[in-house]
Amino acid sequence: MLALLALAGMTLDALLGETRRWHPLVGFGKWANGIERRLNCGTTRFWRGVLAWVLAVLPFSLLALWLTGIGNTGLMLHALLLYFCVGLRSLREHTMPIAQALACGDLTQARRLTAYIVSRDTQAAQESDLSKAAAESLLENGNDAVFGTLFWFVIAGGPGALLFRLANTLDAMWGYRTPRFCAFGCFAARFDDVLNWIPARLTALSYLLLGATAADKRRAWHCWRTQAPAWPSPNAGPVMASGAGALGLMLGGAAIYDGELEQRPPLGAGRAAAAGDIVRAWRLVAATAVLWVAVLISCGALAWFFR
Repeated sequence: MLALLALAGMTLDALLGETRRWHPLVGFGKWANGIERRLNCGTTRFWRGVLAWVLAVLPFSLLALWLTGIGNTGLMLHALLLYFCVGLRSLREHTMPIAQALACGDLTQARRLTAYIVSRDTQAAQESDLSKAAAESLLENGNDAVFGTLFWFVIAGGPGALLFRLANTLDAMWGYRTPRFCAFGCFAARFDDVLNWIPARLTALSYLLLGATAADKRRAWHCWRTQAPAWPSPNAGPVMASGAGALGLMLGGAAIYDGELEQRPPLGAGRAAAAGDIVRAWRLVAATAVLWVAVLISCGALAWFFR
């Protein structure tokens, strides 16, 4: 049953994509911003951050847990929660226009579109910079927006997927080492690290296994083993290093944040990214989602057969 519900949720995402008028995660972001404005003050900011996380995440997660226990309606809600939380089609819709703009030589449009999905400055970025940024975002969000959500759906159904996605959203909103968020967002960042630890490594393994050739697989493993420890995030490092290695791309390196040039550790090996590599990165992420849905269905079929 769980495999069929996962298939239903992923199919809804493929067919419908994000809701156009009001997305639940957008509403959650406004709710979280309101909590942060009221609690992110004073001297005990770490504990205020813990309280803010609890107030932001637990009411929705507990409500989902209660609703999914209500008969057949609850079963349908599992699939709907996965649909609302997973973001596979959204990744495509946000990154393919960047590849198309670059293919047409429209740097202005590509810069504007890339600025929507990354926090680095894109005003003076060239094709290779924009391609690198989009490919990195795709590879990292292949875990955060797709496989991590699917993993926790398998563990705890729709409520598990929701808890993971809300926690991941708070990390993206509060998990910065800035004067405002260093203490307040510490719990959100660390909790997301814990939730992501296993999914990130399974995503990295998937990228490795889906490398087009044996050489791609070996390179992905080498990059994962040697480069991931140097990356600031314990989970983004394995995911992006493995993905970049599987694609034969050199990612990471220099990027501009808030007007300052930041030299980040290298990711992958090979040539610099180009517009076509955004499409290749998307296909790798999509193939990973298909792989794990197929694994779920196969396991479900075997369990039904032997039962």
